[in-house]
Amino acid sequence: MRHFKLSFIFTIVLLALAGWWGYARGGPAGLLQALWIAAVLGVLEVSLSFDNAVVNATVLRGWNPLWQRLFLTAGIVVAVFGMRLLFPLAIVAVATGLGLVDVWQMALSHPDQYARHLAARHAEVAVFGGAFLLLVFLNFLFDDDKILHWLGRAEEQANKYGTAGLAVLLTLLAAGAAMSMMPAPQQLPVLVAGVVGVGAYVGVDWLSGLLEEEEHDPGIGKMIARGSIGGFLYLEVLDASFSFDGVIGAFAISQDIVVIMLGLAIGAMFVRSLTVFLVQRGTLDEFVFLEHGAHYAIGILALIMFLSVEYDIPEWFTGLSGVAFILVSLWSSVRYRQRLARESGRDATEPA
Repeated sequence: MRHFKLSFIFTIVLLALAGWWGYARGGPAGLLQALWIAAVLGVLEVSLSFDNAVVNATVLRGWNPLWQRLFLTAGIVVAVFGMRLLFPLAIVAVATGLGLVDVWQMALSHPDQYARHLAARHAEVAVFGGAFLLLVFLNFLFDDDKILHWLGRAEEQANKYGTAGLAVLLTLLAAGAAMSMMPAPQQLPVLVAGVVGVGAYVGVDWLSGLLEEEEHDPGIGKMIARGSIGGFLYLEVLDASFSFDGVIGAFAISQDIVVIMLGLAIGAMFVRSLTVFLVQRGTLDEFVFLEHGAHYAIGILALIMFLSVEYDIPEWFTGLSGVAFILVSLWSSVRYRQRLARESGRDATEPA
C-alpha cells in the first residue's frame, strides 16, 4: 500500500476541500452531497483510465526515480489544474470570446450555461483526442521491436506492413470520416482538430526522439533523456486525451465545476500511483500481454471518440470496453506463463 500512500493523503485533503465547498454553498446537506459526488467522480476517473495507467507504465519504467517522482508531483499539478480546470475553461473562453476570469465566474454562477458551452465543443475535442490516441495504438501495433504478438498472425501481418506513415494516413482518414458526419459549419473546425491531434503526437514523438539521440552526450541531454521531457509531455497529452470525456461526462453527475475538478483529481492521482506501482512491481514483465490489452483498449477508445461526434455512447460502455481488454490480456498472460512452464518442465507458479 506504500505506493498509494500519497494518493490516500491527497484524497483526504481534496475530500475535505469538497466538503468545505459544499458546506459553504449548501450547509450540512451540501457538504454530504459534495463528498458523495467527489467520491463517485474519483472512482469513475479510475475506471475509465486504468488502461491509461498501463500505457503510462510502459513509458515510465525506463525513467529514473527522480523523473518518476516528478510525474507524481509536478505531473499531477498539470493534470489537475491544467487538464481538468484550465483546459475546459480555455475551450469555453475561445467559444464565447470571454476571458478566463469571466468564464470562471460563469462556471460558478451559471454552471448549466458553462456546461452547454463546453458540450458544444465536444466534437472538436473528441476528434483531437481520438487522433492522438489512435496514433498511440497504431504505432504500438506497427512497432518493429515488438516480439510477442497477442493476436497471432493478424497482428504479425499488421506489424509487417504497418509504418509510421500509414498510421498518420489512417488517422487522418478517421478524422475525415468524423468530419463527414458533422453539419457544414462544424466540418472545418473538426478537421483542424484532427490535424492538430496528429501534429501534437508527431511533435512530442520528435522531441522525445531528439532527446534520445543526445543520450550519449555527457551534458543535460543524457540527464533529460533518462526521464525524457518529451516523454513527460507525451504522458500529459495522453492524459488530456483520456480526461476530457470524463470532464464532459462529469456534468451529467454534477454542475459544480469545483467539485468536478476535485473528484476527477482524486481519480487522476490514483491513476498515477497505479502507474508507479506497475513499474516498481515489474507487473508489465510478469504479465506480458497487459501492455497489448491496454493499447487495444486505447484503440477502441479512439474509435469511440470519433464516433461520439455523431452518436451518444454511454460512459459505462467506454469504461467497460477498456476493462474487458485489460482482463482478457491478463488471462492471456497467465496462460502464456503456464504454457512456458509446461514446455520447460518448471512449475507454472514460477516466473517465466
